[in-house]
Amino acid sequence: MNQKIFIYQLLPRLFGNRATANKINGSIEENGTGKFNDISDTVLQKIKASGYTHVWYIGVLAHASATDYTAYGLPAEYPEIIKGKAGSPYAVRDYYDVDPDLAMSVPGRMVEFEALIRRTHTAGLKVIIDNVPNHVARNYRSVNKPKGVKDFGEGDDTSQAFSPQNNFYYIPGQPLEIQRSHRESTGPAYNEFPAKATGNDCFSNRPTQFDWYETVKLNYGVDYLNGRQAHFDPIPDTWVKMRDILLYWAEKDVDGFRCDMAEMVPLAFWQWAIPQIKEKFPNIIFLAEIYNPSVYRDFLADNIFDYLYDKVGLYDVLRDVSCGYRPSSDITFALNDVGDIQHRMLNFMENHDEQRLASDYFLKEGNKGKAAMIATCCVNTNPVMIYAGQELGERGMDEEGFSGKDGRTTIFDYWSVDTLRRWNNNDRWDDAQLSGEEKELQQFYRQLITLCNREAALTDGLFYDLMPSNYENREFDSSRLFAFLRSDKKELLLVITNFDNRIQECTVHIPRHALTFFEITDTGRGILKPLLHENGKELPFMSHSPVRISLDPYSGEIYRISFS
Repeated sequence: MNQKIFIYQLLPRLFGNRATANKINGSIEENGTGKFNDISDTVLQKIKASGYTHVWYIGVLAHASATDYTAYGLPAEYPEIIKGKAGSPYAVRDYYDVDPDLAMSVPGRMVEFEALIRRTHTAGLKVIIDNVPNHVARNYRSVNKPKGVKDFGEGDDTSQAFSPQNNFYYIPGQPLEIQRSHRESTGPAYNEFPAKATGNDCFSNRPTQFDWYETVKLNYGVDYLNGRQAHFDPIPDTWVKMRDILLYWAEKDVDGFRCDMAEMVPLAFWQWAIPQIKEKFPNIIFLAEIYNPSVYRDFLADNIFDYLYDKVGLYDVLRDVSCGYRPSSDITFALNDVGDIQHRMLNFMENHDEQRLASDYFLKEGNKGKAAMIATCCVNTNPVMIYAGQELGERGMDEEGFSGKDGRTTIFDYWSVDTLRRWNNNDRWDDAQLSGEEKELQQFYRQLITLCNREAALTDGLFYDLMPSNYENREFDSSRLFAFLRSDKKELLLVITNFDNRIQECTVHIPRHALTFFEITDTGRGILKPLLHENGKELPFMSHSPVRISLDPYSGEIYRISFS
């Protein structure tokens, strides 16, 4: 039986931070920070026992922050080109280094990260880190690069707006002028001349506060200001540099890369670079953050990328269905849109970019996300991701500083997360300080995830949508319920979810074609055994008759169908 991938995403800066000050716009001295070493053997064993297969450590790469590490030989920082005090993990200032905030000993920071990789592997988990290929911090300078490696921009002809062998794009003759209301720094001002293009394809010397002003765009040989003409022969210097960065981290035994904004980098680069990485490291996985469905299949062709984000499809639909903005029948259309590649889409209901399920801007309570999570986890064999704290109902309603009260957990500020801090108490990483509701939600996630990898029908099985067979069923609310079958042609599971705020009493028609589809011939009288609620009531089942089911609000069940 194959193993279904479950990724636990965590930001070490937040994950192990036990400080309680949480001062708005606080410094690292005031608000503290988590460390690599906080992610102990015990923590990793807990994550493994909860059913996860991979841990995605975000914010590992050295990125620009307002914290001064010049005493350790690191470059001076300029707060006016940094978002928040801690800085964005996606404004990388050294691709060959790790974030000093995360180390107990700054000079030994890489040794501490390498030890975390080993601990993760010892726990039976695999390691994913970010690759941020589209942009770098404005003050990028590598102090940890291998001997003989040249920095990005070193040797660029800055008199040209575009050159295929430049690493950056320039606005010749014009200085950088960031359009912000004030400078937050009392030190020397940051000067950039000529200005470089900004990471979000802003080819102006005056990026606004709404642009990715803390970053500069990397040049992969595409002339954006001249009809996006491609100049890929000879191979652009940026391609070689980025391939070598991927190899550097692969050689440190990371098991996969989540490639940030992968579609903003030419597909031709990925087609050139990824096969070279996989030739040396055949088991490494590449996961693309991507939001343009029209290019999904191009990025998956020839097994270039292994998996893609399913944000603009399933996530957006499940969010709207959960909030009551769309009928649950729309889930069918979202799945059909990626029908042939759905098994290669990464499903999630939270990540560092999205609002928390329990936030005031989403569902207000973590328990109300159960129906969406059952669907997310069970619709196919594809990977699923959970963001640290999601399983505890973290609300993300803090006003941290740069991030503000937006229903997201900050990636820009030094902060500690209430639910994770209470779970992480006295080195025990237990649930002693969690509320009864938090414990129950944590157990739900643990049970759902472990069930998905225990049941071959969910790990390896085929999918059969029951919605079309129940549109005319007056005892099935196709605007609030969603039902489907999963089977490996041995075991047959019925999965049904209720997105409504009230109990739903329904019947479900299972057509004969569904059983034929799964090559199940031993039919007739049987029982439905609930798997999520182990003490739940078994239900009688007849293959030629509708099955009657009662579902709690915002919940669901997975039934094993057994024939006598």
